This record gives sequence, C-alpha cells and structure tokens, in this order.
Amino acid sequence: MKFFSDIRLLLTAIWLGAAVFFIFVAQSAFAVLPERELAGAMVNRTLAIVNYSGLVIALILLATSLVGQASVNRFWLWTERIVLLVLAVATAIGQFVIGWWLMLLRNEMGKPIDQVAVDDPLRVQFNQMHEYSVWVLMAAMAAALIVFFIIANRKFSAKKKDNVVDFDPLKDFKV
Repeated sequence: MKFFSDIRLLLTAIWLGAAVFFIFVAQSAFAVLPERELAGAMVNRTLAIVNYSGLVIALILLATSLVGQASVNRFWLWTERIVLLVLAVATAIGQFVIGWWLMLLRNEMGKPIDQVAVDDPLRVQFNQMHEYSVWVLMAAMAAALIVFFIIANRKFSAKKKDNVVDFDPLKDFKV
C-alpha cells in the first residue's frame, strides 16, 4: 500500500510543480515576447494544460482514495477527499467558467487588450476576471499542497499477526 501512496504523492507533486512553474512561465512570457497578445495566447494555452491536468489528477486521486484505505485514519482520509474536491472544482472553474468569460470578453473587445482604454467597462471586467483566475489557481495550489502533506504523512499500520514469534538471532544467541 505504501507504493500506491507514493504514486499518489508523485502525481500531486507533479501537478503542484507544474502550477508553480506556470507562474514563472507567465511572467517570463510577458517580459520576453514582443507583443502582449502573443504572451497572453501562450499563457492561456499553458494555463489550460495546467487546469486540465489538475482536474484529471484530482479526479484520479479522488477515485484512488476509495481503494484499500482500511488502515488509514478516517479524519485525514475525508479531509484529503474534501481538499481534492476543492482542487478539482478550482481547476474546473478556472478553465470552464473564468477562462470562458475571459475569452468572451477578449472577443467582445474586438482588438488587442492593450488598445482598449483602462477605464473601459470590458477592460475593467477583464481585469477582474483575471484576478479571479489568479485566486482560483492559488486555491487549487493550496489544496494540492495540503493533499501532498496529508499523503506524505500517512502512516500505514501493519496488522500484527497472532501467534507469530519474533526471532532475533543476535538477542537469542549470545556469542
């Protein structure tokens, strides 16, 4: 069961690492690429990968949390499941709700975002949705970090077999 837990831990760590890396990719894209529209397109594409993978990994981890957990503390098991649900919902909202609204707002503007006045209602709404996107990703990352520590600190208690004598040759035979 420890190996199974290690695989679950690895999946969590991979997604969390990808999400952290995404933050640096997004900042670098806007700093390096010649046009902000290109940087926005690259960040949007990369964020979609992070969101989809987060949703898939969260659902896989939720499903695998139902298998062979007899010796695990129930409180931590249910805490893990609830936090995994938060991760799944946050990535789904980030991709399918906020991402959809951002796309609609960009299409409604009809021109690059930088050419829209800062006080334009569409630009203001876009900036608000962008803030929501950041907060939702941070919530997903916090959930993944909590799950990581729950899985990493899980104790597996091996049931002691009755009528088994522990034999230690160093203890039992004094030389």
